[in-house]
Amino acid sequence: MEIIIGLFIIAIGAFCQSSCYVPINKIKSWSWESYWIVQGVFAWLLLPLLGALLAIPEGHGLFELFSRNPEATGLTILFGVLWGIGGLTFGLSMRYLGVALGQSIALGTCAGLGTILGPVVLNMLYPGQGMLATLTASVIIGVIVTLLGIAIIGLAGSMKASSLSEEEKKASVKDFNFPKGIAVALLCGLMSACFAIGLAVGGEIRYEGVNPMYETLPATFLVTLGGFVTNAVYCFAQNSKNHTWGDYAKKSVWLNNLVFCIIAGALWYSQFFGLALGKGFLTESPVLLTFAWCILMALNVVFSNVWGIILKEWKGCSRQTITVLLIGIIVLIISTFLPQLL
Repeated sequence: MEIIIGLFIIAIGAFCQSSCYVPINKIKSWSWESYWIVQGVFAWLLLPLLGALLAIPEGHGLFELFSRNPEATGLTILFGVLWGIGGLTFGLSMRYLGVALGQSIALGTCAGLGTILGPVVLNMLYPGQGMLATLTASVIIGVIVTLLGIAIIGLAGSMKASSLSEEEKKASVKDFNFPKGIAVALLCGLMSACFAIGLAVGGEIRYEGVNPMYETLPATFLVTLGGFVTNAVYCFAQNSKNHTWGDYAKKSVWLNNLVFCIIAGALWYSQFFGLALGKGFLTESPVLLTFAWCILMALNVVFSNVWGIILKEWKGCSRQTITVLLIGIIVLIISTFLPQLL
């Protein structure tokens, strides 16, 4: 029962993340760089900080915890900076491919690499601790099935690109560009996997005896902090380049935009808050603990495609294309449970 609860919590977080771009569409009169960094203040700074505080026992402090583990803290932030590059290209992947296909390719690559590279990097940093032993046959098979599901969805996207006219493509995704979008999405997936590596490296940044549901939240904050730095540098540079600093002074839209930025940021952070809570219920299954990252990303892809259908990004596609898409979604759903069944 606890495993089912844990998976359900992770699924809720995935659904929230996949929904975070809906409130962003309600933002008015701000450039991309302006609303991206404002929602990031909540998604990558304030909410992760509040989450991290849940893992701090009475009489202790968050920065006390970080100072006790300076090497791990620094490395976790570094991987967060690298993940921030993935976050920047994430938006571009959806710009060129749409919410459904963009998230599918980017998160699918992130799912596989994040699951595999976490133990691999830990083994490189701390050899002799047997970290590679967590990559069991069940986990590897689960990753392969997840990537198979992503590949099937990618095939559906290729079928969409070849079957629709340029006018139909632009109607659903304004800047649709399949070759450029695939390249950006793959780069995004590679860099986004650094989030999982950061969580793995920061695994020991916790107080003893803390509730397992909260123990990874300090590391999550360090990763998002690094990502915030990357995004802030880029967004403020874009504000200067595009002369959009005036966005922040538009009083008529500030309340509207702030509300939707908060909602978007909260929905985005929910995926990692849900991951932490969900893993707290998976402690009896080492396989699912290792595979939890892949489960989260796979469910993100499932729900993003649901939103893609709702937003009519697949409108005009043939029945065959939609069938391939649905098969890919079903394979991803199966992949979330497969390792536990093997």
